[in-house]
Amino acid sequence: MSAATEGRTGPLAGIRVLELAGLAPGPFAGMMLADHGAEVLRIDRVPAVRRAGGRPRTDVMDRGKHTIGLDLKSPDGVAAFKELARGADVVIEVFRPGVAERLGIGPEDLHAVNERLIYGRMTGWGQDGPLGPTAGHDIDYIAISGVLSMLGRAGEKPTPPINILGDFAGGGLMLAYGVLLALIERGRTGLGRVIDAAMVDGSALLFAMFYQGVQSGSWGPRGTNLLDTGAPMYDTYETADGGYVAVGSLEPQFWEEMVARMGLTGLPDRDDPANWPALKERLAAEFRSRTRAEWEAVFDGSDACVSPVLSMGEAAEHPHNKARGTFLRVGEVLQPAPAPRLLGVPEQDLSPATTLEDLSGWGLSRETAAKLREAGVLA
Repeated sequence: MSAATEGRTGPLAGIRVLELAGLAPGPFAGMMLADHGAEVLRIDRVPAVRRAGGRPRTDVMDRGKHTIGLDLKSPDGVAAFKELARGADVVIEVFRPGVAERLGIGPEDLHAVNERLIYGRMTGWGQDGPLGPTAGHDIDYIAISGVLSMLGRAGEKPTPPINILGDFAGGGLMLAYGVLLALIERGRTGLGRVIDAAMVDGSALLFAMFYQGVQSGSWGPRGTNLLDTGAPMYDTYETADGGYVAVGSLEPQFWEEMVARMGLTGLPDRDDPANWPALKERLAAEFRSRTRAEWEAVFDGSDACVSPVLSMGEAAEHPHNKARGTFLRVGEVLQPAPAPRLLGVPEQDLSPATTLEDLSGWGLSRETAAKLREAGVLA
């Protein structure tokens, strides 16, 4: 095992990833791979490293990684990147279509030096199509995919769920999944693969279960359906102290458990959507009669599927999450633990990103690195 991979454990131990600096989805994919043992070397821009005084980024998504600064607009920087890619397994690239090719580090450039390399491309619109060259953000990608039209309450405008759907679920997670597929394929063929991970594609895929319902008419406008706050048995309700509880009592037996514990009687048929507005009003009034903590006590240990809506800080202190170690602290930063869990695999070192001084394990000699540093190409 080389110095570059020493100390890593897990199913991806020995896999080397070059992650080109970029916004959320690229680093998230790199984090997912690093969390399970991959050696991830983040390539930052030299000016960014200098502004930080040589200190690596401490974002949660940079945990467990190494970092360097490299000037990819310099021929020497490009040559150095190719040397790093020669011994790498994966490259994560986050530029607009055509930028990597203009820099001389596109898939063909790197496959010329390493045919086993998996080249993961992360964009919003994808590598082709009329929107490919244009700018966008998560909200744009989920809008074009049709997903945003389905999110929000009845009679209100569409509500984006921050940038979880496009950037992270439809983007970074899909890219990490694509990398794993390509690694499996490479085990059979010995050859790398280019992955075109587009957030518009990924967000559309995440809503696969709803397409048949929309086309058949069984799934109506946003905010009027079983799972989108239309139904009384799947919504949030305010409590007396300004907190909230989440109700997910979809099945009849869970609904019966809930209303029994709440002491409610004489309710109309919940399976008739015409009764939903009246039921929601009745539940809302009842939930406002007690505090969130009081309702927690009422439903403790039950199958009513009623849970407190916790803040991110409260979530880390919940007994279930503490028992499972769902959250942890790296330094002073509270953050979610790696997922999914692979039982029997030792925990990874999730320390904040560290600067990698010695690149010889990645194929760049100390002499070459020293010259690049002196020339300002490597930071």
